This record gives sequence, structure tokens and C-alpha cells, in this order.
Amino acid sequence: MNAFIKQVRLLLLGVWIGAAIFFGAAVAPALFGVLRGAGLTNADELAGSVVSRLLAVVNKGGFEIGLFLLITGWFVNRSRSRLAQYAEMISIAIMAIMASINQWVIAARMLDLRRSMGGAIDRVTPADPRRIAFDSMHRYSVILMTIALIAGLVAFALASRREKLTETS
Repeated sequence: MNAFIKQVRLLLLGVWIGAAIFFGAAVAPALFGVLRGAGLTNADELAGSVVSRLLAVVNKGGFEIGLFLLITGWFVNRSRSRLAQYAEMISIAIMAIMASINQWVIAARMLDLRRSMGGAIDRVTPADPRRIAFDSMHRYSVILMTIALIAGLVAFALASRREKLTETS
């Protein structure tokens, strides 16, 4: 049963990492590119709405998977060194914390700013204080997602390491 839980943990972590990378490297840029290429006057507004919904799935998933990994990690890692256990758990905690801050602090603030602009970000000048704040929040969002991804990759590398066998096979 222990081996099964370890495999489920790696699968969930790998799925989240893959989804986060795919979202950031393919989905968001493609969506903005296609809508801007269509010549829509509200391309950024439309793309931003879709990206916000999809990012919420990635962020909430990172938080929920992180919680699951933290809970199960204490049960499946007992045969590993304390250092390996702590390093993995700290990495997972960082991943979950960054995803949750990104969702419930940064994304919430960005949504408030979009509402204050009437949802029409495309028509707000770059010098507008709300637009400046929105762009700043976007940078923070990218930074937090990058930190969460790096922490997730570190956790995956640590979790997938083979344990030293105490018996000969």
C-alpha cells in the first residue's frame, strides 16, 4: 500500500507540474496571441477572463495537491532520512503556499482592479494607477507561479529518488 501511495503522490505532483508549465508556456500566450490576432478591441479583456479562470484551476490544484502531499508525506517517507523528509515537505509547503497566495491574494486583487476598470483593461492607459497596480500584481503572480513550480520540481525530484535498500535484492 505504501508503494501505491508513493506512486499516486508522484502522479499528482507530476500532473500539477505539467499543467502549470503547459498553462504558462502554451495556453496563456496562445490565447492572448489568437485573440489579439483576431483584431478584437477587447482581446486582452477576453483573454484575461479565460486565463483567470484557468489559472484558478492550476492554483487551487497546487494548493489542494500540496495539502494531500503534506498529509501523506509523513506516512510514506518514514524509511527516508530526516533531511530528505524535511526537504521534500518544505518544498511541497512552498508550492502550496505560493499557489494559495497566488489564488486568494494576488488573483483576488487583480480581479478587484479589473472590476474598478470596468473590465476594460484594453481601454485603460498604461499610466493609470489601476493599470500600473494590475501590471505589478501580474508580475507578482508570475513570480509566485515560478517559485511554486521550482518547489514542485524539487519535491518531485526528492520524492522520486530511490531509497537505499537495507537488504540485498
